[in-house]
Parts: sequence; C-alpha cells; structure tokens
Amino acid sequence: MSTKTEKRLEKIQKLLERITAQSAKGTPIVVEGKKDIQSLRKLGVTGDIILAKTSGKSFLDVLGEIEQKERSDVILLFDFDRRGREWTHRMACGLEGMKITPNCLFWRMLLGLVGRDVKDIEGLAAYLETLKNRSVKS
Repeated sequence: MSTKTEKRLEKIQKLLERITAQSAKGTPIVVEGKKDIQSLRKLGVTGDIILAKTSGKSFLDVLGEIEQKERSDVILLFDFDRRGREWTHRMACGLEGMKITPNCLFWRMLLGLVGRDVKDIEGLAAYLETLKNRSVKS
C-alpha cells in the first residue's frame, strides 16, 4: 500500500477516535439508518445514536427527539450522497433554530478523506477493513 493510502487510513482512524470520544462524553450522533448504527458500533462508537430516517419519523420528530436529549450539541453523520448532503444542511438549520449546535465538521472531514470511495456511513467499516487488509499485504 502506498504511503498516501496509509496516511489516509491513519487520518480516518484518528477522526473516528475523536468521534468516539465526543460520543462517549454524551454528544448524540444522528445517522440515517440502522446499518449506519451497526457500522459505527463496529468501529467502536458506544454513545447515543439517533436514527433519522426510519420508522416513519418525520423531520420534526427527529428534531424533537434530539431536543429531548437536552444536549447543547449533536454530531451529524449522514450519507455522502446528494440526499445526505441535503439532510445535513436541513438538519443543521433546524438545530440552529433550536439553539443546538450541529457538528458537521466530522462529516465534512470524513467526506474529504473517503471521497468517492464510500457513499454512506454504513460502508465506512468495510472500507476501513479493506484499507487495513491492503496495509497488511504490503
């Protein structure tokens, strides 16, 4: 594996450590679906994760659920496709209106690191596993 790929793997792992630490401190993470939760759990995230797009929840239902957590900030980790970008923007605006700080930095950093290789949070664990396997074989 190239040094560039190794550095990317290291940066992604450090970013995931930061997300895990922030989540462990009580900051909820909002994701799209159940498979996103499974992927984050596989990557070691143990904190509170809120599903945004399941069980017939409306956008306002999700905002209400976040508000009930009584936290001043929340991490948004939606997919990296067009719809995920729209949800991130829409959710961030809604949260700001409720005086809750949306953390989109982790999402933007992940997007920059995985680029077109990963389209969603659910694919993140498999992508990291692939990078690790390439690293071992080199």
